Amino acid sequence: MLIPYDQLSPATLAALIEEFISREGTDYGDHEISLETKSSQIHQQLCEGRIVISYDEHEETCTLIPHWQAMEHGLE
Repeated sequence: MLIPYDQLSPATLAALIEEFISREGTDYGDHEISLETKSSQIHQQLCEGRIVISYDEHEETCTLIPHWQAMEHGLE
């Protein structure tokens, strides 16, 4: 199931984005990117629909995934 990002409270969305960033690692090449910058980039991708929020009913968890991956799994 997909959850529209604008249906979450700002605090919940920020926590979800921060958790996603921490899972993705911290190697950004030659330049380190701040959490604030990376959070802003992820939020922009959510607004553009390039990343979506997927909720797993069985595990009762949600995560950010690329839009193409949601389509591939029939979540659209």
